[in-house]
Amino acid sequence: MNKIMKALNDESRRRIIELLRDEPLSVNELAGEFNFSQPTLSAHLAVLREADLVHAEKDGRRMIYHLKLSVLEEAIFALSKSFRIERIIDQFEG
Repeated sequence: MNKIMKALNDESRRRIIELLRDEPLSVNELAGEFNFSQPTLSAHLAVLREADLVHAEKDGRRMIYHLKLSVLEEAIFALSKSFRIERIIDQFEG
């Protein structure tokens, strides 16, 4: 969980997750969405991979990144239980 929290703690990594939520993207497609260097993007992707939030597959010479939505959903569920968010939601809905 700590690796996931570290990964989500950065605005750029959250944006990468947001982009990958819609569709898998190549490194070049992701790079076109940011104003930082390729090594910086690679570092962000490495943190996301280490947290198991994304995975990459080789397509010819391109690396295509996919969001591992199930891992993100499990983290959100665990956080909601930790902070008892479901009780807060129930209060607003009730």
